[in-house]
Amino acid sequence: MVGRGSSGAAPGIVIDASSPVPPFEQLRVQFARQIQDHTLVVGTRLPPIRQLATDLGLAANTVARTYRELEEAGLIETRGRAGSFVSAAGEQGRERVRRAAAEYAAVVTSAGIDPDEAVRIVQAALSTGTPATAG
Repeated sequence: MVGRGSSGAAPGIVIDASSPVPPFEQLRVQFARQIQDHTLVVGTRLPPIRQLATDLGLAANTVARTYRELEEAGLIETRGRAGSFVSAAGEQGRERVRRAAAEYAAVVTSAGIDPDEAVRIVQAALSTGTPATAG
């Protein structure tokens, strides 16, 4: 793997320069995973954009785009000049997903749909990236 690692500002973050996945997406996925598996806990301050860009050998705009997308997903929050932090909203989003999954399971059961088919339906919905309408 041809990669660029950080010098401690963001442990475990590696950008693979040979990957067809754009660097901002590699960075977004790695941060999201670390937030979701609690490697980065609620309240953790993320490195400043310019520092992380320098550490990873990326353009500041690339890191800024990643932070914007993480913020839009509710995983981080930016507090002005204080910086960007792992948000508690990510936990709230996870709980919302758990509730939706329980509701979906109830609908699947009441409709008599096979669990394997129900999983395929979810996988298809996730792969299209089409958000469901709120109800």
